[in-house]
Amino acid sequence: MSNEQRKWIAEFFGTFALVFAGTGAIVINDVSGGTITHVGIALTFGLIVLAMIYTLGDISGCHLNPAVTLGFFVANRFEGKSVAPYIASQITGALAASLLLKGMFLEHVTLGATEPSGSPIQSFILEVVLTLILMVVILSVSSGSKEKGMLAGVAVGAVIALEAMFAGPISGASMNPARSLAPAIVSLRLESLWIYLIAPCLGSILAVVIHRLMALSNNNPIHLTKEKVS
Repeated sequence: MSNEQRKWIAEFFGTFALVFAGTGAIVINDVSGGTITHVGIALTFGLIVLAMIYTLGDISGCHLNPAVTLGFFVANRFEGKSVAPYIASQITGALAASLLLKGMFLEHVTLGATEPSGSPIQSFILEVVLTLILMVVILSVSSGSKEKGMLAGVAVGAVIALEAMFAGPISGASMNPARSLAPAIVSLRLESLWIYLIAPCLGSILAVVIHRLMALSNNNPIHLTKEKVS
């Protein structure tokens, strides 16, 4: 098996685990009468990402998110030829998780799909800003295009849990097109999907600009040049 294939499998598995645990927590919370709670759901998303970073960071970089892959590419930290296979692996893993949850919980309508509780523009802005913050953190703690290291998992997992905790009741705090696409397709709830496909990608691109400006202001050339993709 080639090194590239190992990376695709890692992205498939990691995104599968993220969607299975995260949206699974939403589904189980609904069918169990709220025993997990909103805080528990937020922590589940943060903790599964933390665990996957330490598990897969040295293999694929543990992107688990098309917006993150796009951000690394725009930041010149990721080869263009690898973008499509990574995103395909992430979406396939997410779909596999949602299909499994559908088979387990046939009575559940949404399968944890993200939908705005207020106006679409309100959730769109939230998703842009949430992803911007997340991507700035990822760019700051990652090495090249890999989320790895002693503090990377803690930092990224904590930001995801924090953002899900305060913004989840309004926008769902997706920050991840694959995480939103899979349950939306499987549950056939596509009305608001555009928000969760466009906003995270926009937020990720803006994060690269902001991170680059901060690096310029500190006269730090490391983040301004193309890093070796491993």
